[in-house]
Amino acid sequence: MRNSIKIMTVATVLLTGAGVAGCSSNESASNSSPTTTGSPATSSATTPLAACTADAITVSGAANARPEITIPDNCAPPSELLIKDITPGTGTEVKAGDDATVQYDLVTWSDKAEKDASWNRGEPFTVENVGKARVIEGWNQGLIGLKEGGRRLLVVPASLGYGKGGNGIKPNETLVFVIDAVAVKQH
Repeated sequence: MRNSIKIMTVATVLLTGAGVAGCSSNESASNSSPTTTGSPATSSATTPLAACTADAITVSGAANARPEITIPDNCAPPSELLIKDITPGTGTEVKAGDDATVQYDLVTWSDKAEKDASWNRGEPFTVENVGKARVIEGWNQGLIGLKEGGRRLLVVPASLGYGKGGNGIKPNETLVFVIDAVAVKQH
């Protein structure tokens, strides 16, 4: 019984395309049941999508106007923070410790739905003490370098976002923000 559970786990790993990296060296093919021909790990149905780049996400609309965010279906959410200036600003640059007043829109990766936007409230949002602010870590890192008048795309992995969930966000969700820098107050 123990061997059949072990074999089933290996077969499940192979069928999901995850490989056998987790198998120990004492598991061998001689303990397995008959196998099928071919390589399920290379099947197009189980091949994982490559991670998206910031360029794969479409943002339309002018800076200082509500954006439209389109997340593609043909790539996977990235595991690292992605930062892309869509419109370079010409004003003061956000540095650690500064206050940044911004307009933003948030779309979640998994359902491609807007979850929050300062545009809905009719007023910008101020982040005090950027770098150590009481916001998600993706913002603390991603706002640094943004200039007044600029528009920035931030793609925030769960590890720098809400992680296990919160504020109406699913667990392990990738967050896609478009942020317009309205004002920067240096300290």
